[in-house]
Amino acid sequence: MKIIKTDGLPIKSWCNEPEEGALEQAMNIARLPFAHRHIALMPDTHQGFGMPIGGVLAAIDTIVPNAVGVDIGCGMYACRTPFDDISRDEIKQIMGLVRKAVPLGFNHRKTPVEIEDAPKDAPIVQQEHKSARHQAGTLGGGNHFIEIQRGSDGKIWYMVHTGSRNIGKKVCDHYNALAKELNAKWKVDIPRQWDLAYLPMDTKEGQRYVTEMEYCQRFSKINREYISRAINEAFAQVMGDFDPSAIEESYNVHHNYARFEHHYGRDVWVHRKGATSARAGEAGIIPGSQGTKSYIVTGLGNPESFESCSHGAGRVMGRKQAQRTLSLEDEIRRLDEAGVVHGMRNKNDLDEAASAYKDIDIVMEEQKDLVKIKVELTPLGVIKA
Repeated sequence: MKIIKTDGLPIKSWCNEPEEGALEQAMNIARLPFAHRHIALMPDTHQGFGMPIGGVLAAIDTIVPNAVGVDIGCGMYACRTPFDDISRDEIKQIMGLVRKAVPLGFNHRKTPVEIEDAPKDAPIVQQEHKSARHQAGTLGGGNHFIEIQRGSDGKIWYMVHTGSRNIGKKVCDHYNALAKELNAKWKVDIPRQWDLAYLPMDTKEGQRYVTEMEYCQRFSKINREYISRAINEAFAQVMGDFDPSAIEESYNVHHNYARFEHHYGRDVWVHRKGATSARAGEAGIIPGSQGTKSYIVTGLGNPESFESCSHGAGRVMGRKQAQRTLSLEDEIRRLDEAGVVHGMRNKNDLDEAASAYKDIDIVMEEQKDLVKIKVELTPLGVIKA
């Protein structure tokens, strides 16, 4: 960790070489009047909208919708299966069944599923609830994925990365726009171009945002659970003798959210945008990029990171840049040589190539004072939208 001095609060960075855009955003956050103690940057930090991905902000009595982001509650589900081995053909069969059962990209379920009713004081969630019932159990696009892996514990694992789908985006967009209107009305001394409009927690708007945000988090967990059921059914159909109720180890964690916590003598709203909670003894999931290792970790409770760690490897180039500059042949060869069953077929798929991301080994080395590795997961097969 290194300390970066600013004309506001200091920045504590576990990223040795943060990109210019991300650092500029972090410096903006460090100037916020309600920011507490310091700003923390995780080793996977890169530029986002308003706040860098991999950024952690502790705010006093305040919520910043853009410091949570549009995919509220996005996170990881990881499951340790009872199987010691799996063949390439079995992986292909399981992936085929999962693709049939789990809608990908912009696709939704034709038949709605049961989800929690929308709270009364949550107008956006109420508005989107009917549509959300068709989105629970769907993967989405972008960097979301399903992966089958071999664990260093000798077991076969699978992992799911997805979030709140469209309902989270609707909530973020609504309250970010509302915060901008209110900040302009209050003549707030925060430049609009920073895109860090905020809502005080003693306002009805701030309270409503938290209500809707927390609903989106619950929806995200349910979304990953529905997908896990489909994966379990595929394993059972292909492998046989698999009782999902007997699963001994699984985890379901967020990495885009805000939570009320106590740090450095103050109760604060800790915003983790592309960051994972890493309290002492807490289990976490840090995925790599497509074709690289992922990790089940245990938090070390480092107070300087506000008990946080990275949420993944972190990008080194944008999606369009990756599609323009990376070699499709090289990226396919890389996956094939690693023995990974994959769906990379054309230039559009390069936006999620491993070369568009940081080296996960470096990311893990930079945060060894934040987490301890429990299980190392090597990819065997990956599904992306």
